Amino acid sequence: MDILRSLRTVSEASGPGIVDWDRAAAAAKASTDPGSVALTDAERAGYATDVRDARSRLREVAGIEFDVPDAIEVQNRHHWIDASVDTFRNVMAPIEAAATGDDGGVSGSVDTTGGIVEPTGGPADLPTGDLTQGFARDLSRVANTGSMAFALGFLARNVLGQYDPLLLADEPDADHGLYFVHPNIVAVAASLDVDFPRFRRWIAFHEVTHAAEFGAAPWLPEYLESRVERGIEGLTDGGDSTGSGGLTAGGLPVDALDTEPFAELQAAMTAVEGYAEVLMDRAFDGEYADLRRKLDERRGGGGPVQRLARRLLGLGLKRRQYEQGAAFFREVVDARGIEAAGAVWERPENLPTRAELDDPAAWLVRVDP
Repeated sequence: MDILRSLRTVSEASGPGIVDWDRAAAAAKASTDPGSVALTDAERAGYATDVRDARSRLREVAGIEFDVPDAIEVQNRHHWIDASVDTFRNVMAPIEAAATGDDGGVSGSVDTTGGIVEPTGGPADLPTGDLTQGFARDLSRVANTGSMAFALGFLARNVLGQYDPLLLADEPDADHGLYFVHPNIVAVAASLDVDFPRFRRWIAFHEVTHAAEFGAAPWLPEYLESRVERGIEGLTDGGDSTGSGGLTAGGLPVDALDTEPFAELQAAMTAVEGYAEVLMDRAFDGEYADLRRKLDERRGGGGPVQRLARRLLGLGLKRRQYEQGAAFFREVVDARGIEAAGAVWERPENLPTRAELDDPAAWLVRVDP
């Protein structure tokens, strides 16, 4: 891990975009120990067995059919960065296009959740002259590249497993991915003082549960993609459907943004996370109370820097999604059973609304699973 090399790499950011993605990935790797993926034969077989058993148990308990992705990878942290940087790039592409294309050359800093903040380089903020504007854009690019490098590095050091439905991918028909970041699983098992094979199996069940959701709902990737795209379009045009809006040097008019796509996206992801929590609790073939308690504590713990990083990256929102979604599905399951809860994946109209997430009885009346 070389922080100075990471900073130097960020400072060399260049290119036409608001983020230099190659240098963002390189800087994230420079600041992150890759960890080891030197697996024993038993460990390699363990991952395969855990995934296979999770698929069988989840099919049995949930009563839904699904396949596990062919691409099952045991990664180190640098592998995860390589696999994830394209996702970040795809999500940011419309914002980059708006910030560097037909909007008069506005260039903005980006926060780590993908929003444009503190735009610079527009005619209202800068003196005339290509040199000055170019300098301002270079500074913004360095700042944005540093933000992305920070996000990639922090997540690479903390992600345990990931089911990747390849949202917004250049090849939407490509096989989805299932990743396990082995050095993180080993490190967290040790820090929580739990048996590594048991903890690895718990993570496998969680990620295969996500595969079950997307397998049971083939419409879900397109639904999520459409909400992301609509939300980003709202960011890049200021929510002005008349065409008179756009990114300005003064920032985005927040009161004009179309918040509905983001609200629908958040409700859907709350359902995704909550269903996974409840289903895996019922499908896991071992004691899990201590794992659940220790992981919940880990989600909200850590030192000041870690807590700040989670806040900047929006991970507090993800924790609330777990909690709210799990509470919703526990009430549904208690009332109608686990198979009734699976009705949420039959069609988009069955997703709970924001109001129904706090009122599961209303969802039960409307959907009547």
